[in-house]
Amino acid sequence: MKLQQLRYIVEVQNHKLNVSATAESLFTSQPGISKQVRMLEDELGIQIFGRSGKHLTHVTSAGEEVINISREILSKVEGIKAVAHEHTLPDQGKLNIATTHTQARYALPNVIKGFMKKYPAVSLHMHQGTPQQISDAAARGDADFAIATEALHLYSDLVMLPCYHWNRSIVVAKDHPLAKKANSITVADIAKYPLITYVFGFTGRSELDKAFSAHGLEPHIVFTATDADVIKTYVRLGLGVGVVASMAIDQVSDTDLVCIDASHLFEASTTKIGFRKGSFLRTYMYDFIERFAPHLTKERVERANLLRNQEDVDKLFADIELPVK
Repeated sequence: MKLQQLRYIVEVQNHKLNVSATAESLFTSQPGISKQVRMLEDELGIQIFGRSGKHLTHVTSAGEEVINISREILSKVEGIKAVAHEHTLPDQGKLNIATTHTQARYALPNVIKGFMKKYPAVSLHMHQGTPQQISDAAARGDADFAIATEALHLYSDLVMLPCYHWNRSIVVAKDHPLAKKANSITVADIAKYPLITYVFGFTGRSELDKAFSAHGLEPHIVFTATDADVIKTYVRLGLGVGVVASMAIDQVSDTDLVCIDASHLFEASTTKIGFRKGSFLRTYMYDFIERFAPHLTKERVERANLLRNQEDVDKLFADIELPVK
């Protein structure tokens, strides 16, 4: 059994059983991967992948277990390399972050600016996507950190740490009827108009749906997007009332819109940062986490990383008052 073989089966699953795409990503040949996978299966005496002719069709139940353990082994190998680099090249390395557009556009710029100034030799890469894509990137090891708000059940393999609470604002054109109700707006008021907001599963969308349901109403959503700037663009076109994260309101570029605080209408959402359980975090990684959420000190993050499940992690931070953005 070779590490190379374990890497191949993990990457084949990552590429949805497309051996050709796997070979391209690993800069090797398709026959070479197929041969090594067969050799591993012969050695173990099981099939990792089901087949139809020359094509892989599915991962077998035994294969799922082997691939999961292989991921852990490969993660530990990367951890060993990280330990070595921490002692030989403490201020050099790379950091991959997977997050949503809202976090990338509004919450992270100053954090990243300060981080890059302190660690110019660290290569930082940001991957934007849906909660599912963010989760997948972290599970595959393509992302060191996942920063997300919604669909936290997708991150069961990660240690998820609370960063801050945030809420929403209503955005309308200055001539819209709701612009005059800034101090007394209700869910019933909003329900009268077509809405433009986030795609379900994005940036606290579920809290909007909960608020309408609690009032026996259903939101009339006519347009959805993953990007707050796109939502505001279509509000400007008069297509509906926008509901966006309050942090996405720009005091300079959004002066043509009326922005109404809606924190009294919707429950606050909590943004979390997560990493794979048992990961070895470099010094600069601890620094990044604390820059993003100052209460997440190295000591607290280390304690959380030693806990067995997410419930215990949540208890660890239960008494900490999170900032609100």
